[in-house]
Amino acid sequence: MPSLRANIYVAPPIPFSGPNGKVRGHWSPISSTLIHGEKEAVLVDTPITKAQNKDLADWVERTIPTKKLITLYITHGHADHWLGIGYLQKRFPGLKAVASRGTIEHMKEQIEPNAFPAVWGERFQGQLDEDFVLAEPLPANGEFHLEGCVLKAVEVGHSDTHDSTVLWVPDIKLAVCGDVVYGDVHQMLAYAKTKELREEWIRAIEKVEDLGPELVVAGHKKADELDGVFHLEASKQYIRDFGAFIEGGAKDARELGRLMLEKYPTRFNPGALYAGCMAAFPSKKASL
Repeated sequence: MPSLRANIYVAPPIPFSGPNGKVRGHWSPISSTLIHGEKEAVLVDTPITKAQNKDLADWVERTIPTKKLITLYITHGHADHWLGIGYLQKRFPGLKAVASRGTIEHMKEQIEPNAFPAVWGERFQGQLDEDFVLAEPLPANGEFHLEGCVLKAVEVGHSDTHDSTVLWVPDIKLAVCGDVVYGDVHQMLAYAKTKELREEWIRAIEKVEDLGPELVVAGHKKADELDGVFHLEASKQYIRDFGAFIEGGAKDARELGRLMLEKYPTRFNPGALYAGCMAAFPSKKASL
């Protein structure tokens, strides 16, 4: 059985625009994981813009110059994790993109005419590849292979979005977690705005814990962070704290944001936090 190795690439934060075209903030860094054996490799997730995906492809070529990239796995349907499929397939002929059926349905939702321009096109004007290429569905067991080693898509349910998955690589006890797990970056709780959905996210992380990983890659992380199992508990605690501040009497989105920033002063991208705070208090439009 060939031994596998893994390398992590983190696309750096980039500015995004608001409706008026002015810079509104910086998008969270996005990780891509390269898993490789003696001759072939698998990549997990892509960043969002054309420039970012060129940088990713250049990095792949430098990292495995004598190996063939054969499969691209997408962990979930958020467009900032898969819009590079088409570009990467041009750079790496024969590359097959795969995902769970739930992820593929979510991908389709993301590019609907009434959704994509407002959610993605407006934020990254002129920077995105809009010749959309979707992934192909994996078999029902969620498995594919790299040089005889099994790689398995594990469906974990709702995290910061629905139909989330984790790629499990048992030979090296590696869990590539997409948006199920975050590093030192504020978690997007806008789509986990109720207690029930936050509890679902915690259960999703517990499903990762049940795999017994020794290496855990967060979908949004700082480039210099270690990839460790500690991210699992840290991500759960962030969700718990968010809920505890709401239940403890935070009166509006502004106060919730302040409390979370005091608790987590080093996490990147407060804009993601604020989106979650405003979703938690939809009837109170406090400016953050």
